[in-house]
Amino acid sequence: MRLVLRVLTASAFVVILNETLMLNALPPLMDAFGVDAGAGQWLTTGFMLTMAVVIPTTGWLLQRLSLRTAYLLAMGVFIAGTALAAAAPTFEVLLLARVVQASGTAVMMPLLMTTIMTLVPPERRGGVMGNLTLAISVAPAMGPPVSGLILEFASWRWLFGLVLPIAVLMTVAGGRLLRGDEPGRAARLDVPSALLTAVGFGGLVYGLSALGEGAAGPVGPAWSLGVGVAALAVFAWRQLRLARTDESLVFLDLRALRITRYVVPLALLCLGFMSLIGAMLLLPILLQQVRGFGTLASGLMLMPGGLAMGLLGPTVGRVYDRVGPRPLVIPGGAGLVAGMAGMALLADQVPWWGLVGLHVVVSLSLACLFTPCFTTGLSSLPGRLYSHGSAMVGTGQQVAAAAGTALVVTVMETRAFQLGASGLGEREALEGGIGTALLVATGIAVGVFVLSVFVRPAPKDADGPEERPAEQGGDVAATGTAYPEPVA
Repeated sequence: MRLVLRVLTASAFVVILNETLMLNALPPLMDAFGVDAGAGQWLTTGFMLTMAVVIPTTGWLLQRLSLRTAYLLAMGVFIAGTALAAAAPTFEVLLLARVVQASGTAVMMPLLMTTIMTLVPPERRGGVMGNLTLAISVAPAMGPPVSGLILEFASWRWLFGLVLPIAVLMTVAGGRLLRGDEPGRAARLDVPSALLTAVGFGGLVYGLSALGEGAAGPVGPAWSLGVGVAALAVFAWRQLRLARTDESLVFLDLRALRITRYVVPLALLCLGFMSLIGAMLLLPILLQQVRGFGTLASGLMLMPGGLAMGLLGPTVGRVYDRVGPRPLVIPGGAGLVAGMAGMALLADQVPWWGLVGLHVVVSLSLACLFTPCFTTGLSSLPGRLYSHGSAMVGTGQQVAAAAGTALVVTVMETRAFQLGASGLGEREALEGGIGTALLVATGIAVGVFVLSVFVRPAPKDADGPEERPAEQGGDVAATGTAYPEPVA
């Protein structure tokens, strides 16, 4: 079992790395294909948009398919997209390849979280879930420096060419290890629900991304956000109605949101991810455009924080197994506020190594938040809701990333414009805008700390009557999962 989880975690690391691998590659790609920044930005916006559309389908997909089939499908799609990207003759083909890559990536994180919740007994989930932090935090942090290093010596095509054989190796190893697992159960697809989630989450993420990044497109951010919210409202109504009339058609079981011990960690994870995205976005701008460091140097400066978060994850998981979530998440929330406030108030005073140190504080604090919240939130659900709960976590992260990007960029640009109009130079105005945006991110961190106080340990029996939705009655529900029962 340990080898299976290690292979799945390594695979998730490889696919998630590609989400931020393009951040340093946009300038050479724009030159290579002769496109402007608005078009080039779609290589990252399109990836995020696809993730937001596909992830909600994984709640249904992971029930329909066996573990091995779902894994091979996700990795196969990712490999196809990576190979197409490496050989892309035009920008349009490269953009299509990024969409294909994202479709495979979207399945991997819910797949890994659902597998951990199914195979690992409750008393060991914290330690195992801690290893998941390696994929969640280290991979995005490694994306910019890895791409910067590759681009120093090779063509942009090697960004995909080097990933391709590693992904193939992981797929072969995972396919061999996952032989003989149980087949998935029959689950019908409610097509209207699938379309509503695509329009809803897609419109929401596109609108937020366009608002924050100026992504070019035929639909304005306000219209996109309005359509997205309306579609999600209709989707929620339909899902709750199907839960009462025809449960076999439930696409994303929203009854998980009735369980407080799941909802509070879910909200904390989303706000924490917004803080992480804010730091990852603002610090490179501060280091490059204000302090004058190069792309590779600024990426390397942010690497210690990502590595610290990932390396601390397994230790946090083991501590969680012994003491539960509250002794970790409350200090983690306080540390996040302190680190973000330090960056906001001292951004124009401390040397570069001071910023690196504050980023490490923020990263370590997030490590104390992410692993306990992942574990206690999902452990609070009955087994049949694991895949749906994992899908909601993944979708929430994508929406939080888009919202965080839109918020900090809008605040930064607005404040920088105001300062510039008052007579400050361009660099000083930008520095002031970054400081204001970091203060807003600090406010988000305060929300994280407040929520940390309300995090409660998962019940020993999540299928018990205390946490079970009313519709389930008093009988213990079948897991309905496509995976084996927990292994001690």
